[in-house]
Amino acid sequence: MSPRKHRRAESGEPPVAMGNNEWTEEHPDGLYRVRSLTGSSSSKPYRCPGCDQIIPLATPHIVAWLEEDEALQAGADFRRHWHKACWTKKNTRRPNQR
Repeated sequence: MSPRKHRRAESGEPPVAMGNNEWTEEHPDGLYRVRSLTGSSSSKPYRCPGCDQIIPLATPHIVAWLEEDEALQAGADFRRHWHKACWTKKNTRRPNQR
């Protein structure tokens, strides 16, 4: 079994690394800052915006936010916690039907 490769964002540009566990990705809706969390730092469960399911405590996941939101809403809760698989499929999944 071969190792899985990291898929690039829709633009085809490689992610720009900002540190060991943080990078930027360009998507159709803007430039995102993305951080990978091990789960050990999670203090509460989060709801994934991709699948609308709970990310349990101590589960590795992704935190992502638009760079423009960070500049405009200093101090506001604009970061979203995603399952890694949901973040990878962010640009290809259909909208939630309710």
